Amino acid sequence: MKNPYEVLGVSPNASDDEVKKAYRELARKYHPDKYRDSDLADLASEKMKEINAAYEEVQKMRSGRGNANGGGSYNGNPNGTGGNATFTQIRNFINQNEIAEADRLLRAMDISQQNAEWHFLMGCVLYKRGYFLDAQKMFDRACSMDPNNGEYRAARERLHAQASTYGGGYRTANSSDCGCDICSSLICADCCCECMGGDLISCC
Repeated sequence: MKNPYEVLGVSPNASDDEVKKAYRELARKYHPDKYRDSDLADLASEKMKEINAAYEEVQKMRSGRGNANGGGSYNGNPNGTGGNATFTQIRNFINQNEIAEADRLLRAMDISQQNAEWHFLMGCVLYKRGYFLDAQKMFDRACSMDPNNGEYRAARERLHAQASTYGGGYRTANSSDCGCDICSSLICADCCCECMGGDLISCC
């Protein structure tokens, strides 16, 4: 494959935070949803695959030295994706809002594979489906398993902040009634989108 740093447009000497920022900017630019009804849809999808592969490769290369600047790079720790292709595929499905496929892959994984990354991604799936209390539990679990991961902590903190701001609007996968309003749903969807490299609500 191409030099992953060149694909991301950063120097090999860039910090983990700089690499992650470059990845997120490219992910926003080439997200397939932006080109859904365009002739460029296939090209954008291929570009997104290249960007994801480059980011994963950089994280794998850096995993041996740990996260030098505290940026919380998810492949730089033993509970991250660690090059697991299934987790990368699940992230792509969540990015593309193919939640049913992401959920199916997560639930098909053996319990021995249910590490911090698994719990984080399951939290994102539950986010998207509006089960915010269950999502919060998953993020809490991911953080307890990998307390140094900034990505997991950021997702948990956003959700906790929303809980206090919008109050009592959480529901679980077993709830019969939806206790959330449209605004809180949009905010939570945006939080998940940002975690995965997108941005649904640009002002938040």
